[in-house]
Amino acid sequence: MAIQVTTRQIDPLKNFKFTVHFEDSGPIAGVSKVSGLKRTTEVISHRDGGMISTVVNSPGQSKFEPITLERGITLDTAFEEWANTAFSPLGDGGVSLGRFRRNLILKLHNLEGTPVRQWFIYGCWVSEVNTTPELDANGNGFAFESIVLQNHGHERDSSVGEDVAGFTTR
Repeated sequence: MAIQVTTRQIDPLKNFKFTVHFEDSGPIAGVSKVSGLKRTTEVISHRDGGMISTVVNSPGQSKFEPITLERGITLDTAFEEWANTAFSPLGDGGVSLGRFRRNLILKLHNLEGTPVRQWFIYGCWVSEVNTTPELDANGNGFAFESIVLQNHGHERDSSVGEDVAGFTTR
């Protein structure tokens, strides 16, 4: 009887290899930081008629926390163009309600660069934009810009992942 060993990752995935994509196009260039994807579901407490001393908890409305994307300032204007679809500097109501929401895909990669986790993030729109960081002539760091995204929710794509078959025997 031969034993075939299939390797599987036991250590946690590293959080520095990821890409963010617009659903309808390629990756967003140079994103260096993404805040966590967080959902909070309201707890509704009520008493049931037959249970005099016990409170029953049920799920209520869910809310999805804003997501922050941060990147070094580049010549790519994708952030600014998207942010401007939810705001008109002329105050003329020129907001395009058909274009300001976009779906995103967040991919977490293993050390070899293969996507091992993927999340779909729905109905994102830019609620806050910081296109000019604090400028300091004595500093030597990179200049970063950031946007804050409101969203309708997210879900993990279970079709993306590493083979976790473990040990198999023949």
